[in-house]
Amino acid sequence: MKEEYILVLGATSDIALAVAHEYARHGYHLYLAAREPEKLEADITDLRVRYRTEVRSVLFDVLDFPSHEKFYKNLSPPPSGVVCAIGYLGSQVLGKNDFIEVQRTIDTNFTGCVSILNIVANDFEERTRGFIVAISSAAGDRGRKTNYHYGSAKSGLSAYLSGLRNRLHNAGVKVLTVKPGFVNTRMTAGMKLSPLLTAEPQEVARDIFTAQQKGRDVIYTKWFWRLIMFLIIHVPEKFFKRLSL
Repeated sequence: MKEEYILVLGATSDIALAVAHEYARHGYHLYLAAREPEKLEADITDLRVRYRTEVRSVLFDVLDFPSHEKFYKNLSPPPSGVVCAIGYLGSQVLGKNDFIEVQRTIDTNFTGCVSILNIVANDFEERTRGFIVAISSAAGDRGRKTNYHYGSAKSGLSAYLSGLRNRLHNAGVKVLTVKPGFVNTRMTAGMKLSPLLTAEPQEVARDIFTAQQKGRDVIYTKWFWRLIMFLIIHVPEKFFKRLSL
């Protein structure tokens, strides 16, 4: 059993729980952080029994920025890795006339993640060890009318992670940006997704663990989303603005 703790932020999400299973399966202990940690009781029991590992739930509110420093310092022992699986798709339609919805989308997917990951980065840099994994999105590669509030927040997160990776490289701290395409989760429930293009949370979790262990920088999951987004990015703007994507 590894005496290392992995902090999973946004732990009630389907992808986060799949990631928790993947790391527990490989012998890591876990901190599962969520705004409503009481919802994790059954999952924690399952993880403990199934993998015989230590799992703790902790209260974390990504939108309560002032609480982030105390939250992180109270983790004892400190984690050796952090997986940020926080995400809020939001409503593009509602956001047209309601900036509160836009702000929630941006603060959940970008500002709050930056707040906590800045704190993590400072700790890991000082300790000259650790890894950061954050789930961005292929939607951040190019703005589209169907989800540009969400996409712009994820685009900002990807740019932030790129800079963080550059900053922490000499300290030996790895930063992995994960860009899923379609994933079959509660967040996408009700959306018409192509089965051929859609991953299951367990697939995403395996890709994350493998890429993190190999020290990768950026991955798309499923892998072919890298090609799909390459094509979308390179459509000339005069044609792209006429498309419905």
